[in-house]
Amino acid sequence: MKEGLITQNISNIYIVKVDNEEYETVARGKLKNDAITPIVGDYVKISNIDEENKKAVIEEICPRKVYIKRPKLANITQLILVVSSKNPKPDLLLLDKQLAFAKYLGIKSLIVLNKVDLDKKEEFKEIKKIYQNIGYKVIEAEAKNKIGIEELKKELQGNINAFSGNSGVGKSTLINGIFNKDLTQEGEISKKNKKGKNTTTAIKLYEIDKNTYIADTPGFATFEITEIEAKDLYKYFIEFNEYVDNCEFVGCTHIKEENCGIKEAVKNEEISKERYERFCKIYENLKEKEKRKW
Repeated sequence: MKEGLITQNISNIYIVKVDNEEYETVARGKLKNDAITPIVGDYVKISNIDEENKKAVIEEICPRKVYIKRPKLANITQLILVVSSKNPKPDLLLLDKQLAFAKYLGIKSLIVLNKVDLDKKEEFKEIKKIYQNIGYKVIEAEAKNKIGIEELKKELQGNINAFSGNSGVGKSTLINGIFNKDLTQEGEISKKNKKGKNTTTAIKLYEIDKNTYIADTPGFATFEITEIEAKDLYKYFIEFNEYVDNCEFVGCTHIKEENCGIKEAVKNEEISKERYERFCKIYENLKEKEKRKW
């Protein structure tokens, strides 16, 4: 058997990359009986290979290091979180959800602030400062003008990268810029309401270099981080951790309690007040969903 990586799924036909070859494969029936379905990003073992026509059968799915339910994607190692400075306006609540989710999954995060040329007041600089100060890499970009593309390419090396962010922020333009050709259809911004119209409908891994892939991932913009319990959310806001030991109460939620180390750090401007307020919103949202479960 040969081992390869699923780079695309088209109506249950899986494209598997093995070294420099691509095979068109189907899943062995026993996988379905075991309730395991191959997904993009899976490493799989294939056999019954028809070398001439490059066809094969998936016999086994290798253990997944990372699994994302929606959009279905396996084994990514880095999330590229694209935020537009203007048109649409920066969605920092979504960004903070995604950063928490990446930390929960145990994968790297990279923030791309796109369309900085449209931000005449340069408000993006304050956003960049907040996230750089807590340890995230932030790249300024003008995807349409190919600015920031080379810096981004360096950061992608050796990873299976998933691009995420609201529709219209420029994910597809960035991917096209990296390859210097149109690989993905560019979403249009509605001039009337400045909201993105999602045009990408399927996940595909594009190979940049050896062992380096990027995925355009429809569906990430609306995902909910319900895998994280509200009581554990603080663990995934990386700047909170050094202040948790200053909380008076064990099991402090960092929301309503007095003598809370995190709230004290916010008061002393050691933690961004805006980030903390978004933490509270996400916490309440998770708490509400947990109530509805029961």
